[in-house]
Amino acid sequence: MGELEPEVAALLRKYALQNALEYDGQGQVGSVMGRVMGENADLRSRAKELTGFIAAQVNEANTLAAEKGLEHIRKLLESESPDALEKKVKERREGLPPLPNAEDGEVVLRFAPNPNGPLSLGHARGVVINTELANMHDGEVILRFDDTDAVVKRPDPQAYALIEDDFTWLAGREPDRIIRASERMDVYLEYAAKTLSESHAYVCECSAEAFKEFRTTKTACPCRDRTTEENMKLWEQMNDGTILPGGAVVRIRTDMTLKNPALRDWPALRIQHADHPMVGERYKVWPLLDFQSAIEDHLQGVTHIVRGKDLMDSTRKQTLLYEKFGWTYPETLYWGRVKVHEFGGFSTSQMKSDIAEGTYSGWDDPRLPTLRAMRRRGYDAGAMRKFWVDLGLNQKDISVPLSTLNSLNAKAVDADAPRLSFVREPQAVVLDLSNVELDGVKLPVHPEHPDKGTRQWPLLSDSITVNIPSEDFTTDGPIRLKDFADIQIHREKDLIDSKGEVIRIERVGNTPIIHWLPENMATTATLMLEEEGELVIASGLLEDNSYPEGTVVQLERMGFAILEGLDENGFRTMVRLHG
Repeated sequence: MGELEPEVAALLRKYALQNALEYDGQGQVGSVMGRVMGENADLRSRAKELTGFIAAQVNEANTLAAEKGLEHIRKLLESESPDALEKKVKERREGLPPLPNAEDGEVVLRFAPNPNGPLSLGHARGVVINTELANMHDGEVILRFDDTDAVVKRPDPQAYALIEDDFTWLAGREPDRIIRASERMDVYLEYAAKTLSESHAYVCECSAEAFKEFRTTKTACPCRDRTTEENMKLWEQMNDGTILPGGAVVRIRTDMTLKNPALRDWPALRIQHADHPMVGERYKVWPLLDFQSAIEDHLQGVTHIVRGKDLMDSTRKQTLLYEKFGWTYPETLYWGRVKVHEFGGFSTSQMKSDIAEGTYSGWDDPRLPTLRAMRRRGYDAGAMRKFWVDLGLNQKDISVPLSTLNSLNAKAVDADAPRLSFVREPQAVVLDLSNVELDGVKLPVHPEHPDKGTRQWPLLSDSITVNIPSEDFTTDGPIRLKDFADIQIHREKDLIDSKGEVIRIERVGNTPIIHWLPENMATTATLMLEEEGELVIASGLLEDNSYPEGTVVQLERMGFAILEGLDENGFRTMVRLHG
């Protein structure tokens, strides 16, 4: 690469730093390129030339973010390009834009998952965006189960209720309507017959391989010339089981010379003789998603469709079908792909397979990106809604760390999360209190909210047994029991009869501070957490408390956790949320 003009080089650096700041140190070349070209028309002719320079600037910005932090990136922008920071603030404040051509009170949106498992963090975007937009316009949102594939993405009967529950939790309200596509098969078959009788479609008996060749060469297959009567007869044979799976499909008649091959006589219905878990063997012919969804969107009065840009071809196919019936296609908006670093993809099928193989304990395994798992860990629905709203509605493919969501979640739960001491792998020390004039230790329930009161740890005898983390037990010299006193431990070889003495109540110098728990305030507990990809059950002692199951607490040095019930041994169980 040669050298760029200084003003162009500075411009590329500005956009790269801005992108790194917006996406938590994970700037993307494509995103920066789009912004450069979109906002600087004079540079569009130089796109090929600038690609390498942009990549170098993005790499440098991401490296700076990783090594020196996002605050360093912010300071660089403040110094070099303050206008870039102003743009970021403006974008963050706007949230979701109003829907185009929307009339308040008349908007109808839908969220349409396949019920082959519960919802994941990836599905959460669809729930949040559609319900937030419906709320914004005083409209409706439909929860529609697209469950017309009994083979490849076979519905899980338990998933329906799980999805409804997850939807309500995340959205903060129930859906306005719930529809199961499998219960409306007669409607789809009626419309399929209508497309055939009106010559909008035809029955194709070509193999998939043969039709692929016709599509590639822009040539009509022989089936296309069949009469309406011939098509209707074959349609009857498809439905009565005479024609077996793979023997025929119904294709929507479009134009075999269309520029996009996917639109050329696309398949609308196919034969499946599999037993459907909800409706049994009642039907032999099932609609493909593009056909079923198009029909249902029209019948339910959907005004706006908001979904991933990977479904743009679906929009184009469905628009062609709408034109045949003289319908108006809904306003359609798209979002780009979002990858959360720690989770990678959100494949429900893969998770189901991993659970079946024993890799995970179930849908609520804390390592999984399912909403069941994240709810079990104690994530706040409002924080998750804000996460997706902040990402907004744009078509950029981005990658974000889980820490972005965790930061929002910490802000949401912190104020209501009481502090508790949890000593992992505790080591007991008999502490001499004969020279201590205190009758107890007072600790705040929440250090930033004195109105929440204090926790009382009584010290009513000349000696007590205190428990400290085993990792701190090896520390030489004085240590400070948090909020109490500096002590000196005299370790015995067997570590059982170790004793300690209080040196002073006031803190002097930089004595290491450790958390601790008196034995008379301790109850046996376990903490489930992930360490290096493995699920670990950490045993220890938890500060005695009366908080109900489901309370999110903050454990000293461990971060946030949610209280569960009692295990078979009577131990209080907890699941770690995040730091």
